[in-house]
Amino acid sequence: MTRIDAKFAALKSQGKKAFVAYIMAGDPDFDTSLDVVKGLPGAGVDVIELGLPFTDPMADGPTIQLAGQRALDAGMTLERTLELARRFRETDGTTPIVLMGYYNPIYNRGVDQFLRDASAAGIDGLIVVDLPPEEDDELCIPAQEAGLNFIRLATPTTDDKRLPRVLRNTSGFVYYVSITGITGAAEAQATDVGPEVARIKSATDLPVIVGFGINTPEKSRAIASVADGAVVGSAIVSQIGAGKPVGEVLDFVKTLSDGAHSV
Repeated sequence: MTRIDAKFAALKSQGKKAFVAYIMAGDPDFDTSLDVVKGLPGAGVDVIELGLPFTDPMADGPTIQLAGQRALDAGMTLERTLELARRFRETDGTTPIVLMGYYNPIYNRGVDQFLRDASAAGIDGLIVVDLPPEEDDELCIPAQEAGLNFIRLATPTTDDKRLPRVLRNTSGFVYYVSITGITGAAEAQATDVGPEVARIKSATDLPVIVGFGINTPEKSRAIASVADGAVVGSAIVSQIGAGKPVGEVLDFVKTLSDGAHSV
């Protein structure tokens, strides 16, 4: 059982929904980013999504693209991202970390080496948005064999014919993208999301967590009420991008987590 599996089992036993927070590793610099990550569990975050900076983030809107650019400009690399995870693990051995990004940096490092390094750093799962199920032998299967969850995205365009293939080797949880398009492009609507979550849950026992387009405590609560939890990324990253002190960023995160946990 991975930390992700254990976390969702614990939440289920408590009758609670999950709150997942995304931040870009190294934004605006290594030390500030580490301080934010270290503070996330205390702000009510159940699972941390750690963005891996990349030069061509095709699924990301302007907010997260800019965060990635700030991180790259500050010298962030895959190795430094794993170092950030290692530093977090020095004081927190239980909060799951999902590394979210694109395949190119992993490919350049070499899959076997990357998986060894990620496991040693305390990474629990991967979301690699540009590797479809047809490429499962490339990273998904090796990751699962190495003890990491491989989390797949489902979207409004994932129809009943496509869904079984998307779910086939998914583990940890299913990430449902609530909108068509890039991060931060539109707001999620619980009335639209609810039936889609129910459709996915009819095909899997995995938790279904909803992200994209969630930016307020009210929206976090509404989405969590129709899913197993909510993910917030751009709204948090925009606080960091605006230069807010770490304490203020974490206070904002707490309002979002309170929303998801109030269901």
